[in-house]
Amino acid sequence: MGIVKAIKLVHDYYKYDESGHVEGTYRALDNVELDISEGQFIAVLGHNGSGKSTILRSITRHLAKLGGVVSIDGKDLGGMTNRELAKKMSVVLTDRVDPELLTCWEVVSAGRYPYTNHFGKLSAEDEAVVSQSMERVNALELRERRFVQLSDGQKQRILLARALCQQPEVMVLDEPTSYLDIRHKIELLSILRELAAEQQLSVVLSLHEVDLAVKLADVVVLVKGSTIYRCGAPEDVLDDDTLRELYDIRDGAFDLLLGSVELCGAAGESRVFVVPGAGRGAPCFRALQKQGIPFSTGVLQPGDVDSAVARTLAAQRFEAEPFSPPSPETMEAARMSARTARCVVDSGSPLGPYNRENLELLRAAAQAGVPVLSLRSEPPEGVAGVQCFSTVRELTGRAAALAAPKS
Repeated sequence: MGIVKAIKLVHDYYKYDESGHVEGTYRALDNVELDISEGQFIAVLGHNGSGKSTILRSITRHLAKLGGVVSIDGKDLGGMTNRELAKKMSVVLTDRVDPELLTCWEVVSAGRYPYTNHFGKLSAEDEAVVSQSMERVNALELRERRFVQLSDGQKQRILLARALCQQPEVMVLDEPTSYLDIRHKIELLSILRELAAEQQLSVVLSLHEVDLAVKLADVVVLVKGSTIYRCGAPEDVLDDDTLRELYDIRDGAFDLLLGSVELCGAAGESRVFVVPGAGRGAPCFRALQKQGIPFSTGVLQPGDVDSAVARTLAAQRFEAEPFSPPSPETMEAARMSARTARCVVDSGSPLGPYNRENLELLRAAAQAGVPVLSLRSEPPEGVAGVQCFSTVRELTGRAAALAAPKS
C-alpha cells in the first residue's frame, strides 16, 4: 500500500491573449492518479509543459487543485497543518533560492523548524541532525560558507541536506538536476538512490535525463497530454517507440540501449561504406553524419553498439541474424555496396573468425580499386593500397573529399 496517494487530480491554468488579458483556461492535469510506496525512487518524465511540475506541486500543496485528493499515511493533506506536513514531506523546487546573508549551516537548520518551539531554537538533538544531514550529502565542510557563494552543484547539496533534515517519509524534487553538470547530476542522484534504499525514504522527482532515470528509478511516470501516459518499472514501460511518442521526436531517435540521442542520418544514396565492429564503427558513423555524407555499413552483429547507432544514421545496413553468419544474399549485397562506394572506411575493429566476412569486404573493395581508409596502424592482411589514419577526424575528412559530388 502506498504512503502517498494522489487520486483524480485536476488543475487548470489561465490562458492569456497577447495583451495579457485572460481569455480562458486550459486543463493542465486531468484525473491524474499516483501511488507512492515506501522506499520507492520514482522519476516523472515528459516534455516541457507536459504537466510534470504541476503534478508534483499539486502533491506538495504548492498549487491549489480544482479536484482530487492527496493523502499521506491515509490522511488528507488538505487537513494537515504546515508543521504536520513538513514532518512527513520535504520539497526541493527548481526556484532559485537566494538567502543573502545565511550560511549553509543556517539554511540546512531551517529544515528543523517543524520540530522546534516558537522561538526556533535548536536543541542539541536538532544540531546533531543538521550535522548528520550535511555529512550525508558530503557538505559538512561548507557549513560556514555563505550560501550565495556556492556553485550550483554545492547549492543543490545544501538544499538536499535541508530537505533531509526534516526527517521526512517522502521527498519531492522538481527538476533537481537543472543547472548541474554531469558530475554533480550523478552525485546528487546517487545520494538520492542511496537514501531511498538505506532509509526507506520515498523519493519522487521530475527529470529530463531519460538515460539516468532508466538506471536509477524503480518506477517511471510518463506524463503526456495533462495525464499519465504510462507508469511502471522502466524495464517494462520504456522502449524506443514509447519515447518517440512521449517526446514527439521527429528529427532523430533516443536509443534506450545506449541512453543517447542520435540525429537523423544524411539523406541520399550511399557514397561511403563503413566496415564496423565492437563499437568502433559508431564514432565513424557520427562523424560522417555531421558532414552530411550518406553511408552504408556491414556486416553488423545484432546487439553490438554499432548496430544500435546504425539503425538511425545509416542509409543502408547489412546485418546478420543473431548468433549466425550473414546469409549469402546479405553478404553479396554488402560486397556489391563496398565495391561501388567512393571509398570504404575500416573502423579498426578486431578481425577474427567471428567476423571474417568483414575482412572479405575490405579485400573485395581493394580488389575493385576502391580506396580503403583505415584506423589501424597496419593494413589488414591481404588488403592492398590501404591509407592509415590515427584519428577519426582525419579519416572522415578524407572520406568526405572522396565522397564529394563530382562536378
